[in-house]
Amino acid sequence: MTAAPVVGEQVELVVGPVAHGGHCVARLDGRVVFVRHALPGERVRAKITDGGPGSRFLRADAVEVLLASPDRVVPPCPFAGPGRCGGCDWQHATVAAQRRLKALVIMEQLHRLAGVDRDVVVEPLRDDDDGLGWRTRLQLAVAADGRPGLRRHRSHVVVPIDRCLIAHPAVDETGVLRRRWRGQDDVEVIIGAEGPPLVLADGQVEPRRPGRRAAVREVALGRRWRVSGSGFWQVHPAAADTLASAVLRLLHPQRGEHGLDLYSGVGLFSAALALAVGDAGSVVAVESGVDAVADARRNLHDLPTVRLVEADVEEWLGRPGLPRTDVVVLDPPRSGARRAVVQRVAALHPRAVAYVACDPAALARDLAYFADAGYHLVELEAYDLFPMTHHVECIALLRVG
Repeated sequence: MTAAPVVGEQVELVVGPVAHGGHCVARLDGRVVFVRHALPGERVRAKITDGGPGSRFLRADAVEVLLASPDRVVPPCPFAGPGRCGGCDWQHATVAAQRRLKALVIMEQLHRLAGVDRDVVVEPLRDDDDGLGWRTRLQLAVAADGRPGLRRHRSHVVVPIDRCLIAHPAVDETGVLRRRWRGQDDVEVIIGAEGPPLVLADGQVEPRRPGRRAAVREVALGRRWRVSGSGFWQVHPAAADTLASAVLRLLHPQRGEHGLDLYSGVGLFSAALALAVGDAGSVVAVESGVDAVADARRNLHDLPTVRLVEADVEEWLGRPGLPRTDVVVLDPPRSGARRAVVQRVAALHPRAVAYVACDPAALARDLAYFADAGYHLVELEAYDLFPMTHHVECIALLRVG
């Protein structure tokens, strides 16, 4: 019997299918190995990075390609690769191949967790999208010597960088990556659609502006939006309009209908629904974040048919006497809505639900819960909001029947 490999040992592997999380699956003496920096069909020499004799599976980095996939390219970023920055997962694949891999992941999760079989195509947000220069919000860790950088995959080790190729060009223009941040743990750069960038060091404005809440200005739906500090807004410049348009197209809200926007953030989908249902309709927006609700109150001040509720979504859905609901938008955090929220949404008997998800596994799990409650997947759209990474955004339309 072959001795079990140990961390640091190199082994030769034939790489199998892509898996959720930015790696592919290989097998070594019958045991699963999750391999990063590889592509399906390749033969690689891989360095074991995690696991041991008693582990159910191993993790490894492909450090040498013995037989390359036709989809392989040289990573454009010098910081991408085994043992380097962990911010990107797929820089070694063409952008078209990345989207095919993401589609396969979505299909596999739908089949395995929801019992749903359907073809999926991951769409780019721009026709000329080369996968670079899109990230408008960049969170950096600070090394012991004050240099900013990103952490290695599954590690606290900071890899200092002087440029991030997937970051919006305005990030580089701030000079943040060329500074030393001694005494700081993290730095965040936020590029709004309008106005100056926002730089936060350990969550504080740099430089400080006493008495004022740090915010950036965004533009979507032909409207201007205020987003405070590290508040949530999609990181790809084209994402907000793309997702709002998709939600409206799928839900097709009618004049006079009543909408519910759960995990409503600063109000993007609430505004889209309110404009669609008109003065005879209404929208209830539920969000637990205090700053997000404050921003939404300012962003939606001209839409009197929107009622803002500052509450935990699950708790609010459990209250008696909830309003009539025709259509629902769900945009939960990465962990998904989960069973209780799904069951309580279904109990409102909306005619349609649009579920916006950034994690295909959480989405598939919740689709199974919806199916148990009588709501089934009718349409699914997927968008490459995060090129070069394994992340992908989906919008699922659910109806009764």
